[in-house]
Amino acid sequence: MPVAEPTLERFPNPLAAYFAATRPPFILATVVPILLGLAWTAWSGHAIDPVNAVLTLLAGILLHAAINVLNDYYDDLNGTDVLNDERIFPFTGGSRFIQNGVLSRRQTLAFGLGLVLAVIVLGLWLVHVAGPTLLWLGLAGLLLGWGYSAPPLSLNGRGLGELAVLTGFSLLPLGAALVQTGTLNWPLVLVSLPVGLLTANLLYINQFPDRKADIQAGKLHWVARLSPRTARWGYVLIATLAWGLFLALVATGRLPRLALIALPPAVLSLRAARILLAHPEEPQKLAPAIPLTILAMLTHGALLSLALVIEAF
Repeated sequence: MPVAEPTLERFPNPLAAYFAATRPPFILATVVPILLGLAWTAWSGHAIDPVNAVLTLLAGILLHAAINVLNDYYDDLNGTDVLNDERIFPFTGGSRFIQNGVLSRRQTLAFGLGLVLAVIVLGLWLVHVAGPTLLWLGLAGLLLGWGYSAPPLSLNGRGLGELAVLTGFSLLPLGAALVQTGTLNWPLVLVSLPVGLLTANLLYINQFPDRKADIQAGKLHWVARLSPRTARWGYVLIATLAWGLFLALVATGRLPRLALIALPPAVLSLRAARILLAHPEEPQKLAPAIPLTILAMLTHGALLSLALVIEAF
C-alpha cells in the first residue's frame, strides 16, 4: 500500500510535524554503523562505556536528522523536489513537508540549523571525553553532510554524492570506537567499508526515480550523467565491491568466521539488482528494489555487529 504524503490535515500538531520531517525510519542507517563501531570495539577487547555509547548514538541520530532536514531545504531551494513527479514516496523526492505546505522553507532551514547546533553541543562533550581527534572527525562529518546538497559544494550535483555517503557512513564506526578508546582504530575503516558501500547504493538507486527532476534542476550525479541503461551497472559494481570486500575481510582473518552470518543479506542486493537491471527506464517499477537495498545494508550491519558481540563474550 502506498504511503500517504504529509499534509496539514495529517500533522495538525507542529511537534509531530517537525519530528516526522526528520524522516525517522531512515535514521536507522546511522544507528547501525555506530553499533558496528561499538561491537568492533568490544571484539577488540575494550570495555564499553554505556553512557558515552548512548551519547554517541544520540549525536549520530541528531546529525542524520539535521542532514535530512537541510537536504529538504536545499532541494526545495534548487527546485529539485518541486519538479519531481516520478518520485517514489517516502524513499525519493524528499519528505514533501515544504512542497505540501506543512512546513515553510524558512521553518525547515531554522529547524535544520537548530539540529546542527544540538549536534555541536553534544559533540563538544564527546570531544572532551575522547580528545581533539574526534573534533576533526566530527567536522568532516558535518562538512560532508552539509555539503552533500548545499552550495557551493553541492557534492551530489557534482557526481560526488556516493563518495560523500561512503566516506561519511564509513567514518561513523570509527568515531564510535574513538569515543570508547581514545584512539583511531584504522583497521575498523576496512570493516566499515562494506556498510558504507551498501549505504551509497541506496543513494544510487534512489537517483533513478529522481533522475528527470535532477537533470532539470542541474543536479548532475552519475545516474543523471549516464543513460539509465548504462547507469544501472553502477549499482551492480557497488554491490559487488561491498560483498567482495566483506568476504575478503573474513578470508584474511580481519573478521571472525562467525561474521559470515552477515552474508545472507547479499541475496537482497541481488534481488534489487535484478529489478534495476530489468527496469532502469521505468522508475515506478523500482519501488520494490529500494526497500530491498535498505534491508541489505541494515541487516548486514546488524548481523555483523551481533557476530562481533558474540565473539567478544
